[in-house]
Amino acid sequence: MGFQIFRQDTNYDFMGKRRWALILSLVLLFAGLLSLLIKGGPRLGIDFAGGVVIQLQFEPDVDIAELQNMLEPADLPGLVVQNFGADEYLLRTSAEGMTPSDVRQATQNALLEHFHEDDFSFQRLEMVGPRVAAELWENALQALFFAVLLISIYISGRFEDKWFIAGFMAAGLALGVYLLKLIAVPLIFLILAALLISVLLTWYLRLSFALGAVLALIHDVLITVGIFSLLNKEFDLSIVAALLTIIGYSLNDTIVIFDRIRENMRKKISTSLSQIINVSLNQTLSRTIVTSGTTLMVILALLILGGGIIHDFAFALMVGVLVGTYSSIFVASSILKSLRPELPEEDDVEEDALQNRRKKSRVKRKTVFES
Repeated sequence: MGFQIFRQDTNYDFMGKRRWALILSLVLLFAGLLSLLIKGGPRLGIDFAGGVVIQLQFEPDVDIAELQNMLEPADLPGLVVQNFGADEYLLRTSAEGMTPSDVRQATQNALLEHFHEDDFSFQRLEMVGPRVAAELWENALQALFFAVLLISIYISGRFEDKWFIAGFMAAGLALGVYLLKLIAVPLIFLILAALLISVLLTWYLRLSFALGAVLALIHDVLITVGIFSLLNKEFDLSIVAALLTIIGYSLNDTIVIFDRIRENMRKKISTSLSQIINVSLNQTLSRTIVTSGTTLMVILALLILGGGIIHDFAFALMVGVLVGTYSSIFVASSILKSLRPELPEEDDVEEDALQNRRKKSRVKRKTVFES
């Protein structure tokens, strides 16, 4: 039977709460997108924006505001100072027209006005040029786009046996993105347009399982990026890696639930699709919570004990796992329910039953009258 934390006869009405879940999702999405619009997009880290990052460690305690003032004579363009642990700080600068050695020397000269040479040490110095940063940003966007696109093919083939339709759609979108990229259309607009077209096509072709999964994944990514924007956290390559991990995790959870829904639909355990989805969610609830719980334990260990280098990566994973678990239960299943007209809903069943009773009553009265 496996490990169970919920009784097998649990009967939580998940579909009855889907409207509250929709409100919560819309609030989170709106807040995150509003923050992105106000700030002009995510706060890009050095991987995507370019520049120089310096990691400093101090022996005496240093206030971040005081450190910022101390570094003013260095005249580093766009300087940002951040805490990076108990006694470490990150300095980020666009360093226009400066080499890494120039940045290091200017920083060191400014600090020696206030500290002895043994009071601080350079732990790391990295530089990313603007051309490399732009290429990394484009590759990151493409990775996220093609991950979602290939997932839509897989879901359509596995659950609806429409490999050819999904593959043809994906090939057309990929070719369109490539051709438009050749004529210098901004990639971010291409990706957004292609995702929108993917959603519309899966809706038009009635690929309900694929659409539910894809919208749930887009939902997870947007909320995670929005939370990073609200908290003013940087978006770098490690966060892209976290987003791809979140996509894989959320998809795995969704597939398990969709498998059970499809199995129960074939068994025809009910004429109500809402009831079938509720039963399936309750049957897989223990598995979902146990998987999410054990994953979160590992992520919390990374978040607390991993240090500043992987803090944002672990934080993104934690947000993504929580949002992904929620979306697998409420978002993906609710979209599936809205797009499967084959099964009558509760109101339809009650109406059919009422019509049958009326018909039987009329037949009975007619029989009595004729007799």
